[in-house]
Amino acid sequence: MYPGVLMQFIDRTSITVKAGDGGNGKSAFRREKFVPKGGPSGGDGGRGADVVFVVDNNMNTLLYFRYHRRFKGENGENGDIKNQYGHNAPTCIVKVPPGTIVKDADTGEVIADLTAAGERVVVARGGRGGRGNAKFSSSQNRAPTFAELGEPGESRSLSLELKLLADVGLVGYPSVGKSSIIACVSAARPEIAEYHFTTLTPVLGVVRVDDERSFVMADIPGLIEGAADGAGLGHDFLRHVERTKVILHVVDASGVEGRDPVEDYHRINAELKKYSEKIARRPQILVANKMDLPGAGENYARLEKLAAAEGIAIFPVSAATREGLAALIAETAKALDRYVEEPEKTDGIKVYDADKDEDPERITITRNDRGDFIVSGKALEKLVAMTNFGNDEALRRFQYIWRMKGIDSRLKKRGIKEGDTVHIGAMEFEFRE
Repeated sequence: MYPGVLMQFIDRTSITVKAGDGGNGKSAFRREKFVPKGGPSGGDGGRGADVVFVVDNNMNTLLYFRYHRRFKGENGENGDIKNQYGHNAPTCIVKVPPGTIVKDADTGEVIADLTAAGERVVVARGGRGGRGNAKFSSSQNRAPTFAELGEPGESRSLSLELKLLADVGLVGYPSVGKSSIIACVSAARPEIAEYHFTTLTPVLGVVRVDDERSFVMADIPGLIEGAADGAGLGHDFLRHVERTKVILHVVDASGVEGRDPVEDYHRINAELKKYSEKIARRPQILVANKMDLPGAGENYARLEKLAAAEGIAIFPVSAATREGLAALIAETAKALDRYVEEPEKTDGIKVYDADKDEDPERITITRNDRGDFIVSGKALEKLVAMTNFGNDEALRRFQYIWRMKGIDSRLKKRGIKEGDTVHIGAMEFEFRE
């Protein structure tokens, strides 16, 4: 048995990430003895740090992110004299548990679905280092005085959602004995009491089959009719069943609470199917619990007929006496061996691909509520962010590119007038002819 660990289970959280800015390029000239008119020698800045999520099998909850909400990559090093390049910043690694879905908090777009140990994804790209003035030397301008500023790193708000990666999921109505079963067959120690919804968070336990084999079992909080529509704890925890390979469907064979175990079976399966057809197709084993209580024998005969009609195995057990649990675990291990993985699909949601962004050269012009003109375009906004407007030569270069892209004429077609305000990224200025 693995030692049980008491840990707060967190399966949803929100964080912000900021990749490192690129280092500034250097404006410098050679000043060496016997070289009175040395050329430009400013080096490029280094690249800012990417923020990268990496799957760590030692994590099984998002608890860490409750206390760490902001992650920032280091900036690239500035360029230096004598064509010395600045160092690239080291990657900012953020560890996440397997089963983490990463979404853009603003758009809801899925950035990544991380399941395998060591799997990694860039969630925010570091800025490119600015070019030093040596890079702008040409036959027309042998002594450029300007250098680029570093490109700002990406910044975004993220939503993290965890879907448990358990081999086996225990489902059933509240108080049918799921927590007692997982406590008997693993080192997990969930709270157990005589009232509904004792288990308010999923509980993971490692079940040892023999000296060489084990599997992970998840006790999913009790489902009720209407769970797929959000009743009870349905919306919060049904997703944790999605990645299980085998479902142990636990019913109270005794019916001591006045419930019919056969009806409970059909109702829970209806909720699973309503939530996901894929879940409904998972192999199931019917577990008739509380066989030590009066009335269980009569109901078990009906449950046997149900199992035969459904074409599934049934096991009579008692978590109180541990009777039948060994046989149940052995059959569960066999079911896992027979399981054939279905291809993982993202339910109609496009997974983010940084390489398929819109055309960076595309420029759009809109107006805000105040009537200001908003000029948008990935390449243009990058140019603004990396231009040192305090340098006259850099300003002239920007004005030249501005005219070459025909932005002046496009603004005039949109009705811009002298003195109107123009916004490009974080920069704003008054339009002048």
